Amino acid sequence: MTGSQEIRAPDLSLLTIQQDSQYDFLFYLNFICSQSASLIKIFLCSGMPVDWLVKTMQARGLEVFTQTFSRTLPFPDENKERYMVKGTNVYGILRAPRAPRTEALVLSAPCTQGDHNNQAVGLLLGLAQYFRNQIYWAKDIIFLINEHDLIGMQAWLEGYHHTNTTGMDWSPLQGRGGSIQAALSLELSSDVITSMDLVLEGLNGQLPNLDLANLFYAFCQKIGVLCTIQGKLQRNDWDSVSGYSHSVQTMMLMVMKQASGRPWGDHGLFLRYHIEAATIKGINSFRQYKTDTNTIGRLLEGMYRKLNNLLERLHQSYFFYLMPSLSHFVSIGYYMPAFGLLAVILLLRALDLWVQLASPPPGTEDGVVDTEQMWSPDVLSVLTPLVISHLTGVALYYLPIHFQKMALEHFPVSDTEAVVLTAIAVYTAGLALPHNTHRFVSGEGTEHGWRVLKLVAVLYLAVLLGCTALINFSLGFILALTLVPVAAFVTPHVPKVPSAFVLVILSPACTLLFSVFFFQELQEVPISFQDGWVLYLSVISQGILDHSLYGSLVYPLIALLVYPCWLLFWNILFWE
Repeated sequence: MTGSQEIRAPDLSLLTIQQDSQYDFLFYLNFICSQSASLIKIFLCSGMPVDWLVKTMQARGLEVFTQTFSRTLPFPDENKERYMVKGTNVYGILRAPRAPRTEALVLSAPCTQGDHNNQAVGLLLGLAQYFRNQIYWAKDIIFLINEHDLIGMQAWLEGYHHTNTTGMDWSPLQGRGGSIQAALSLELSSDVITSMDLVLEGLNGQLPNLDLANLFYAFCQKIGVLCTIQGKLQRNDWDSVSGYSHSVQTMMLMVMKQASGRPWGDHGLFLRYHIEAATIKGINSFRQYKTDTNTIGRLLEGMYRKLNNLLERLHQSYFFYLMPSLSHFVSIGYYMPAFGLLAVILLLRALDLWVQLASPPPGTEDGVVDTEQMWSPDVLSVLTPLVISHLTGVALYYLPIHFQKMALEHFPVSDTEAVVLTAIAVYTAGLALPHNTHRFVSGEGTEHGWRVLKLVAVLYLAVLLGCTALINFSLGFILALTLVPVAAFVTPHVPKVPSAFVLVILSPACTLLFSVFFFQELQEVPISFQDGWVLYLSVISQGILDHSLYGSLVYPLIALLVYPCWLLFWNILFWE
């Protein structure tokens, strides 16, 4: 792919499993994983088997601790059917026998009711027993089984780092390891695994150091495991049209996931603590391949041996990248100029407005220039739409949850529907509020006034997109693709009806709607408009929940900054 760089495989000379211990390794995984997975499948029918997990980990020589947590969601999560969440995390610590125990590695597996991830929990217990019999560990190994997926992981991380940023109730941890250097989360979605998929996207678009992806790909190549990213196979025909199209599709999937700002696995919450982490997910999508538990165990054992040998944190590779495949990446030096070209349009438009404002207006009949009209515009006519637009954004941020009960009393909807419909109502009402405010203040909209307002709006948008792209490039780029054309063409003199239609189509809400359908097309799972609308409402509710539960910044960014900025351009269109 143009602009992509090939990933170099790290040195694996120290990481191959010794031949004399390979048979012991296979024996442990064959026996322990099968027994553990079958027992877990029975226990999980009535919830997470906390007592059994504690006894099993203690039998493997680990220091075992539990943590209870509870959280009341701001409104019910209909996707996972939960509202008042109570659970218990179980974790065991394998102390390093050859080090001062100041550093640690984490291997986690989410455990929920049913048999969704029982194979991963069984493999984790099998690896715990195998690791216990090895003497080469220089870091503590923490084996974590968290309940209620991301909520349980959030509680454990807050307890481990003595922070509480989300208002969750959890019991203090009774046992700790060293400073966590890296973490892997294991998810096996089926009893039959055909390939291992690497998930990198974390909270607010954060990504782990690229060396972690390099390590995973190198080991998969070494032991012959079929590996994928975004659920797509590796291709070798890079120069062909189909290969290029496949790479672009894979990379765009990563862009869409990163732009969502949500953690796409338990690993996503580690990244906010500067812990390099990824989720390894076993999938059953390619019938002609099959990967057994022994091979997955060898993959994890090798990766942890490599991480165990690190003398410092992962930092020598990229933190900002896009991956069209596991063997190639696009670095920030290649994709950031694309955003820069869009930002230049805003700067040029701002410069043009500044020149127009600085040029003297036409003289009067006596040939005298009215300098008072030139440099003394009605300040209130400019400040009023700024204030009202941001007040509308504040209402969009606060009212959906606070007016939830009121909506339930007057409309026959569920709690989640009440929140989403309130957000849509506030968003729609904002279109009618600001665009006539200057008339109530000054009586009319002057030519000078809308130019000043547009100059402020264009500079505002340039700074907003620039800051967003530095934190989450994918989100900043998608917003720039839709908002920069709006900032470039909108004036009070363009035709109102077609221009208003274009502005609505390029608004943040419609951008999200189009992104939902585009994401389904990239996944090759097209949906009807009705199903897409239901999914769109679900995405809005999940965005609000992710902000409340994990601190995702996408919803407050859209509500408090992006939407008010778009309203300014809406105000300019209806200035006269």
